[in-house]
Amino acid sequence: MALLNYHTLRRRLVVASKVVMRFGLALVLIWIGAMKYTEYEASGIKPLVENSPLMSWLYDIFSVSGFAALLGAFEITIGVLIALGFAAGRLPVLGKLSALGSALAGLMFLGTLSFIFSTPGWEPSLGGFPALSVAPGQFLLKDIVLLGASLWTAADSLEMAR
Repeated sequence: MALLNYHTLRRRLVVASKVVMRFGLALVLIWIGAMKYTEYEASGIKPLVENSPLMSWLYDIFSVSGFAALLGAFEITIGVLIALGFAAGRLPVLGKLSALGSALAGLMFLGTLSFIFSTPGWEPSLGGFPALSVAPGQFLLKDIVLLGASLWTAADSLEMAR
């Protein structure tokens, strides 16, 4: 009887973790993407982008608010694509689209993680590197977990697309 309960509990935890992982990742991306349309968020990402050797050139093309809005649209689109994975069991093409969204999220999180190294802000009162400041360090460190979630949802979506 205990073995059955263990397997039942495990199965329920697996199902719950899949729902929370996919929903949580999609929600975070859509919510943060929507926030990019505010002046608060546009000015908040400015020091990250302008100090990045990978992305600083974008402000030569776009205004601060224009780039934030473009990034917001990208994040919302990625979040919606990831959410399509909920229906991928019924329509395999949705699994492929969800996997694409997850892959794009993974690339985006790799890009945001690079800000830890390019944005000034190691905590000087603790001796600098490796002491992370609240912003950008601790704020960006969570993207390691989001990167893992995007890799997991990509694999799960591809499995459902088979």
